[in-house]
Amino acid sequence: MRLTPGRLLARLTVVPVVALGAWLLVAFPLLLAGQFTPLAGLVVGLPAVVAALAVVPRLVPDLPEEETPWWPVAAVVLVTLAFAVVQVLYHSEQLVIRRDPASYAQFTAWIAQHGSLPIPQSRDLIAGDDPALSYDSAAYYQVGDVIWPQFLAGAPLILSVGYWLGGLDGMLVAAPLLGALGVLTFAGLAARLVGSRWAPLAALVLAVSLPEQWVSRSTYSEPAAQVLLLGALVLGHDALTREVGARERWGVPHALAAAAGLAFGLGLVVRIDALRDILPVVAFVGLLLLARRGQAVPLLAGLAVGLGYGLVAGFGLSRPYLVYLSDSLRPLLLISGAVVVAVALGTALLWRRGLPRPDRWPWLPTAAAGLAVLVMAGFAVRPLIHVERGHGDDITGIYIGQVQEIEGLAVDPDRTYEEMTLYWVGWYVGLTTVLFATVGVALLLRRVLAGREPSWVLPLMMLTWTVAATLLRPAITPDHPWASRRLVVLVIPAFVLLAVWFAARATRWVREHPVRPPAWLPGGVAALGAVAVLLPTAVTAAGIMSYRTDVGSVAATGRLCAAIPEDGSVLVVDAATNSKFAQLIRGMCGAPTAHVSPADPETVRRVVAEVRERGRTPVIAADSREGLLPHLPASVRTEHAFDVHTEQDPSTLMRPPDGPWAFNGDVWVAVVPEAGPNRAVR
Repeated sequence: MRLTPGRLLARLTVVPVVALGAWLLVAFPLLLAGQFTPLAGLVVGLPAVVAALAVVPRLVPDLPEEETPWWPVAAVVLVTLAFAVVQVLYHSEQLVIRRDPASYAQFTAWIAQHGSLPIPQSRDLIAGDDPALSYDSAAYYQVGDVIWPQFLAGAPLILSVGYWLGGLDGMLVAAPLLGALGVLTFAGLAARLVGSRWAPLAALVLAVSLPEQWVSRSTYSEPAAQVLLLGALVLGHDALTREVGARERWGVPHALAAAAGLAFGLGLVVRIDALRDILPVVAFVGLLLLARRGQAVPLLAGLAVGLGYGLVAGFGLSRPYLVYLSDSLRPLLLISGAVVVAVALGTALLWRRGLPRPDRWPWLPTAAAGLAVLVMAGFAVRPLIHVERGHGDDITGIYIGQVQEIEGLAVDPDRTYEEMTLYWVGWYVGLTTVLFATVGVALLLRRVLAGREPSWVLPLMMLTWTVAATLLRPAITPDHPWASRRLVVLVIPAFVLLAVWFAARATRWVREHPVRPPAWLPGGVAALGAVAVLLPTAVTAAGIMSYRTDVGSVAATGRLCAAIPEDGSVLVVDAATNSKFAQLIRGMCGAPTAHVSPADPETVRRVVAEVRERGRTPVIAADSREGLLPHLPASVRTEHAFDVHTEQDPSTLMRPPDGPWAFNGDVWVAVVPEAGPNRAVR
């Protein structure tokens, strides 16, 4: 069978989701069994990925166009490669925990080296059960005599491959490559829903957008979630291109539907909020069942398997994190359960009657289109009529107050800025894209309910639901670029996809107009639409093109580890250093580590003696030399082992980020001599 451009583009753009899905399907059980090692990955994981890539892309149907030229394929590949190169050049070295990227990096480093969870506290190598010692730190929970990392295991399982291949540098570079796979996957969705000739523009706008670039430079979980959820939409589209009855023999459409369901469900292994995003898939399965489509059962089965993985990942390996999120997780679980019950009951009640027919209510398509415009208008005027307040914790409020002072805003620490969410989207993709997307979603709702765009049913259900839920309540600390994370997985792709669809629709309308237009007009409309969505996006993205974050942290980590003896047990004597560096020292340096509190000289002296009794060498760590001196004899040498002064991401509230802030990372260590510490200070 000849490999046409359309066939190649269709197959190429499912490679990311197939590879990640196959890897997680095998890697997660290995981690559960405590056998997530490079050898196991090579013997079990690699064959699974190769087999999936050898089979699934061949099942994918050609793009729904009569003829696809080669230039869109080349352009999509070029955009993907360019994105990967740029983000690798700008990749972050975030290893010091302040926010999520370093937390994921430490999680990755631990499982890549040890292949299992939880993390042992190694109390017997420090000072036993001394009450002055604690073992938790930022994003790492002390539970009994072990430590559990925050977040879910999906992204670390993927990034571990980079660690195995290239150590810390390999892990950090794997993140930009994962982001590039997200861009490629999105191009595949655009090619199927808008057209292959418009896929390069859609991919380029997403690739240029500040949030997409920003999360791809660090070890965030969003790129992996984006590949899985957008890839699931791609596979779902391909599974439904052919009508298959409920009683027909299982074949290619069923296999693709199962793969789509699995990818949807595996999103929960990566991010807990994927549970909210995939709720429309449950409703869509109900519609397929009522329509007597054969793809319904395999889609549901794949979804159930993926969700099973995700629930085990959450409640089995990340339970302390879910307890922390309980105020928001419990309502989500209740809503999810209610949706499942409602879909089941609705399907049962309508089983004999079959799929509801929107054409019975001729007013419905226009009403739905009007409602979409009204909802977007509501989000637009929301800041003018209401200000959201209430973070739920004092620390966030204190930080927001500090950022407000820096930005010259009125100090209102309780303000959450949730009412600004649509404006956030406007910052990052431009007002034109927001307007195009608004008109696009209105037109598409009208066409879908009129039965003219069946391929858009599932994407529209999922994207509109996620956009509305995210814009209504993003549930994130509202400083930027941090808060833009909430927009990365599906929100910005939704706006870009709908805006490009509208530009394509306008171009086709001009070309097919009964009054024959000038030959140059359709091309002019297409070019104008492309500039309108691309230019504002590129202008905002310039704000993160002048710096790399945490540069020098990899080398500094090596120096810190070298300063700790092989038999060293590290006692951290200040809270800030413990919060940021405890897991780095424990996981990347392999040294048993604990926080001493209260860190008065008498307590530290006692703990040091207990470390000595266990045949270990006590090492004291603090964020300054002055923090060490009260615990050391006068002649003991101190070492500034971690010394990084570079740039980090800024924090803004009422404007997009436009330049870095300073980052200062300092750890001083001292090996305590056998005579023990005293109160002398020199």
